[in-house]
Amino acid sequence: MVKKAVESLYTGKCTVSEYKPVMDNVSKITKNMEVIVIKDIPCRLSFKNITAADLSYGNAVTQVIKLFVSPDVSIKDGSKIRVTQNGVTADYSQSGKPAVYPSHKEIILELFKGWA
Repeated sequence: MVKKAVESLYTGKCTVSEYKPVMDNVSKITKNMEVIVIKDIPCRLSFKNITAADLSYGNAVTQVIKLFVSPDVSIKDGSKIRVTQNGVTADYSQSGKPAVYPSHKEIILELFKGWA
């Protein structure tokens, strides 16, 4: 019941891609490519601004981006996560281990900077 309540708040969709070796059937050459492993699953993004006082630079503002998904969803470290919510699409990467609860999973994200 709690899981359904949490999932009713999901207003976005996310697609997860991994960068992995793929063999071209024609040339038989293996190249690393971006491959979609999960497509259009319901999710929700949450944004929180944190102000930290730094005496040398004044106040610094950091934004924490949190993704909420079903606890059944498995996203590997290093994946690219494309989220569309409220008409805005952005690419993110996971920046830590997810917090897993019976009703949902919370993953801290950062803006995607490219494949490592």
